[in-house]
Amino acid sequence: MLFNLYRAPDLPPQLIWKFAHEPELLGWTIQARNYNTLIANCMFAFMNLITLGVTYSVYLNPAPGEGLLAQASISIGFYIVIILIISCMTHQRMNFAYRFSKSGVEYCEWKDFPKWALPCLKWMAGITAVIFIFMATIDPSFLIGALVGPGGLGLTYLSMAHSKSYRELHTQYHHHEYEWKDIVQIAIATNREVVDVKFKFFRDGDTVKMCWNFNIHCQKKDKERVANFIKPYLFPGVPLIRAKVDVPLGTD
Repeated sequence: MLFNLYRAPDLPPQLIWKFAHEPELLGWTIQARNYNTLIANCMFAFMNLITLGVTYSVYLNPAPGEGLLAQASISIGFYIVIILIISCMTHQRMNFAYRFSKSGVEYCEWKDFPKWALPCLKWMAGITAVIFIFMATIDPSFLIGALVGPGGLGLTYLSMAHSKSYRELHTQYHHHEYEWKDIVQIAIATNREVVDVKFKFFRDGDTVKMCWNFNIHCQKKDKERVANFIKPYLFPGVPLIRAKVDVPLGTD
């Protein structure tokens, strides 16, 4: 499971397609980062530098009685744990499912609490504890490392496993549908793996149609195929362009 984290996700059980009565013309599921990845990557790089600095500080200021090997092991363990936590925050992915039919395009986006997270933490805590205890037979100072590293992982596992509110915080579900007649522009993104779709709609209380957009996430090699598939279902004259696109604000 740990080596197949980004496989195409299964459809959520609560999903009910609005146009389910019509045959599916095209459909797929995908995991994608639905935010500004440049900012997230820069944030990860910045936090990585800070973590390296703190790790080096931990290495230079060992606890009394720590040997050199224990000192290095604790520092490396600290760095790995912090980087894993940071990467979970800056590299989160949402699940998307798309379905094209004669009436339009609809998709749902959802994020489940990762099933691999708890087993991973549990096994990491157990394995590192065994390693540190074994090393403690050589150097007693490794017992300190066993408390800091595996102990911290164990507490994190317990808090995640028994906190319903924590799991709900990492769970989302949204469903959207759009008719072909409302789409006014398609853009093949040059900076992201998406097809950007602009549409018009009436907002509650308004008499004038508003323009908004949504992203169709797909593989880089499929962007042009998806855009060309949509084009015949639109009104004549609806432009198909190539452009740099931003992350949409959404319609929720």
